[in-house]
Amino acid sequence: MLPFEPDARHDPPPEDMEEELAAALPATQGRRFFRLMRQLVWHLLAFLLLGAAAYILWREFHEISLAEVAEAVRAWGWDTVALALGLSASSFLLMGCVEWMGLRWAGAKIAVPSALAGSFIASAIAHTLGANLIVSGAVRARFYAKHGITLRQVAAATLFHGFSFTVGLSTLAGLALLLAGSRDIAQVSRIANPVADGLGVALLAGVLGYIVLCAVLHRPLRAFGHSVRLPSWRVAIAQATIGALDNAVAAAIIWVLLPAGAIGYFTFVGAYAPSVVVGLVSHVPGGVGVFEGSVSTLTKGLQPAALAAAFLGYRLFFFLLPLLLASLALAVDTLREQARRRR
Repeated sequence: MLPFEPDARHDPPPEDMEEELAAALPATQGRRFFRLMRQLVWHLLAFLLLGAAAYILWREFHEISLAEVAEAVRAWGWDTVALALGLSASSFLLMGCVEWMGLRWAGAKIAVPSALAGSFIASAIAHTLGANLIVSGAVRARFYAKHGITLRQVAAATLFHGFSFTVGLSTLAGLALLLAGSRDIAQVSRIANPVADGLGVALLAGVLGYIVLCAVLHRPLRAFGHSVRLPSWRVAIAQATIGALDNAVAAAIIWVLLPAGAIGYFTFVGAYAPSVVVGLVSHVPGGVGVFEGSVSTLTKGLQPAALAAAFLGYRLFFFLLPLLLASLALAVDTLREQARRRR
């Protein structure tokens, strides 16, 4: 899950890039039977999570009308919409910072604006289609090919980005669960206070353990058939810090769209963070439905119409609008590259 040793070659991207990228990414090897069983288990889990999410969403929202949701949307005001858009842009900017760090760590030399553009296109598309390594890695490989960045470097940056997200989300969730007041937890969350404290300590201990491991282990590791190396402890701290800020900003998009005072920010993050994980585990594109069902389950006392409107705003500002812009940007970049090659 960590950056590969950089590959010094700068080969043009192959036609079947997805297969080449899959070969560059770590893969768990095993007997065919166990691989098949693992796939069946994941498909079954996705089906069960999606079914549970559908029931939860029906239970929570079947009594509200479209008029009530529209009224909740009108209650936002233009200032709230502008704030939500700004938070979405800030989140993608933070992802771009992690992208640049990952590319530099992999040995690639690229300007910051190019890294920001590549990160935005890859992240916006992967968020909606399903944030898996192959999708985002293939988009990155297509975009960065003109900069002379190899598939191995792209794979390293993709994994670095994914691991930064993981330690960042763990850091944010741990802090949020510990900082949310016990009274607030009891009133508006279904997470018991002792459970919140225990999870918070465990998550932060895991992040601290990762940073310590990066500080004491300097030799390259052999894992999944690849030679990998841990970043320095300074880079690990940067991963946790920027990753936590990114997730905090993303969570704030929904929070600012809720009525003022409906739920404390840290309490909401305590429900948001595990819901993101459940959405990813479900393998449903963008975690649609599964994420919303999880948040609805872990919170209580929120107005259903206001919560439904906040979910719609989150999907619009953080998923659909970035996907549209990223698709247009990728199309323009592809046309420009084709025109350049014809000259």
